[in-house]
Amino acid sequence: MAAKPHVMVIEARFYADIADELVRGAAEALEAAGASYERFAVPGVFETPAAVRYAVKAMELFGEPRFDGFVVLGCVIRGETTHYDYVCGESARGLQELACRYSLSIGYGVLTVENRDQAWVRARVDEGNKGGFAAHAALEMIRLKEKLGLMRR
Repeated sequence: MAAKPHVMVIEARFYADIADELVRGAAEALEAAGASYERFAVPGVFETPAAVRYAVKAMELFGEPRFDGFVVLGCVIRGETTHYDYVCGESARGLQELACRYSLSIGYGVLTVENRDQAWVRARVDEGNKGGFAAHAALEMIRLKEKLGLMRR
């Protein structure tokens, strides 16, 4: 990347311990790549698309991009009701819609699992490291935007 990318890390805090591990993986990946980042907490995964949209709106209002990309982290564990399906589907749909509508580089690090054990296998930095994977995905999409001439630097 030509310049040091600046990334917004959005962490859904509903499962705080899992979120902390996802953030640890993302932070290590971003720092290793020479990227800077700011962390923002939201209550749960359902709120993550709104957080990205708020950042886009701020960029529209104030005229210059604050973030080159976004890393969205969180966990949804299936419960006894259909709430899981709505949270998973709507948050993923919302983020994908934002990525396509506004040409955003978004790394998706939301775990959708059956139980906490599955979440930990995917979140742990020394196992699945989905936080690191999401950070790498965001950085790769930033690089692609640069190659296509879509980044203002």
